[in-house]
Amino acid sequence: MDETATLTRAAPPRRRDSAATRAAILEAAKTQFARLGYDSAPLRDIAAGAGVDVALIKRYFGGKEGLFTEALKESIRPRLVEWDRATFARDIAAMMADGPGVGDARTHGFQFLLRAATSPTTAPLLSVAVQERFLTPIRDWLGGPDAEARARVLAAAFIGFLVERLIRGEPLEGRERDIFVARASALFERLVAD
Repeated sequence: MDETATLTRAAPPRRRDSAATRAAILEAAKTQFARLGYDSAPLRDIAAGAGVDVALIKRYFGGKEGLFTEALKESIRPRLVEWDRATFARDIAAMMADGPGVGDARTHGFQFLLRAATSPTTAPLLSVAVQERFLTPIRDWLGGPDAEARARVLAAAFIGFLVERLIRGEPLEGRERDIFVARASALFERLVAD
C-alpha cells in the first residue's frame, strides 16, 4: 500500500461547521463592539477572536455593517417576555437589587448597546433593532389597551434600572435591599397592569 493512501485515510478532512463559525464570529464581534464600539473595532481583531480568517466575515455577513447589525439582533433579546406575569414585578425587582456580576452576559450586552446608542454611525441601526427585537415583543407580551405606549414605558424603566445596577456594581443588602425591592416591585406591577 502506498504511503499517500495511508496518510489520506489516517487524516480525514476536517468537517466544516458554518453554523459554529458564524456563531464564533458573532460572539467575538459582540465582545469587540462592547469593548471598543463600532468605529474602533477592527475586523481583523474580531476574526482573530473567533479563530477565523477575516474573509469569512464578508462571506457570512457581507462586511462590518452586516456583522454589526446581526450582533445587535443577537444582543437584543426581550427576556422580559420569558418571565411569569404573576411573579414578574417581584422577580425583576430582586434581579435589579443584585449586582451585575463579573462576566454577566446581560451586562456585557448592555455595554454593547450603550456604545451603539452613542455613535452617530450605529444609533440608526440600534433604533431599528430595538423596535423589532425589544419593543414589539414586549408590546405583544403586555397586550391590552395602549400596549405600544406601555411597552415603551416598561422598556424605559427596565433600561434605567439596568444602568443603575451597572453603575452601582454590587448587590444591595439589608434594609436598603428590602426597600428597593418593595418599591421597584410596586413600580413594575403598575407598568405591566392593563
